[in-house]
Amino acid sequence: MTITETYEARVAEGQLDPDPAQRAVLPELDRVREELLRPVRRGLFRKAPEPVRGLYLWGGVGRGKSMLMDLLAEEVDVPRERRHFHAFMQWVQHRMNVARREGVTDAIKPVAEELAGRIRLLAFDEMQITDIADAMIVGRLFQRLFDGGVTLVTTSNRHPDDLYEEGLNRHLFLPFIEMIKTRCVVWELASETDHRQGKYHGAQSYFHPNTPEARAALRDIWDRLTGGVSEPLILKVHGREVEVPAFHNGVARATFYDLCARPLGPADYIALAEATRVLILEDVPQLSSANFNEAKRFVTLIDTLYEAKVKLFVSAAARPEMLYMEGAGSFEFGRTASRLEEMQTAVWAGE
Repeated sequence: MTITETYEARVAEGQLDPDPAQRAVLPELDRVREELLRPVRRGLFRKAPEPVRGLYLWGGVGRGKSMLMDLLAEEVDVPRERRHFHAFMQWVQHRMNVARREGVTDAIKPVAEELAGRIRLLAFDEMQITDIADAMIVGRLFQRLFDGGVTLVTTSNRHPDDLYEEGLNRHLFLPFIEMIKTRCVVWELASETDHRQGKYHGAQSYFHPNTPEARAALRDIWDRLTGGVSEPLILKVHGREVEVPAFHNGVARATFYDLCARPLGPADYIALAEATRVLILEDVPQLSSANFNEAKRFVTLIDTLYEAKVKLFVSAAARPEMLYMEGAGSFEFGRTASRLEEMQTAVWAGE
């Protein structure tokens, strides 16, 4: 079946809601699929074939970019790799470190050769360059991948021209932007509907106390938003790596311990808010002077998520106004409690 036929079949079965913006891009996905399925003709002297021109699909969150990417991956029977961009770059950095330890001068070359030797299609979600190390790598890496015949299909919340915006030494990154625009069709998925939001429209978002039932409810929300697919999210903040245990398609899941018991600060929470649009936060305990530092981090986290309009689902020991009843900082926590209450409303979430 073509991707268009698969899409329409799922609409007919009620698995997908029809969307004109999604339908408009289906011919591009079918083009990529059809060209990839053609027999490969190697160039002179066994030179790698020219890659199929790929697709850079960008637009707001919840518009169905990852769903369309999944359709392509399902319907294309060629060697391929499907990853989240952050996880992909983490793997690249690891492989480069291995190559350096083995004495390789150009550590990018063996990584690109390894990939080009086993895949024809590289598909990943949410291309977003925030780290200078990644910014300095991607140009040379993808040039070698394209030279090796690899086709790129990617999603992003940003137009290519806005990648690594205001980043350090951004002028060195600009050739990569032009490469993307040459090697991929740049397509804005300008849907008026946030399909992800419909999955939690009207749903309870704050669960207390921390019972098995509350945890089961959050697991159900996670499964509905992600299909149960999960991989760690590695955030690079001022040369450090901050790991969020579970992440998929803009949805993150972590415990209070993961985000508030570790020595994290505002920059870490800002990076988290930039990378996610939904956070499922589990096991928030009763707060007091006994866990004052953790409580302070929790306040900073909630402030950051509130300002960034990140949708929040929480399991906690008590209602917001009862979470921090005594000790230094309990009075100031009133604002945090108020924000937690407001973040549960449909008006605040734009539902």
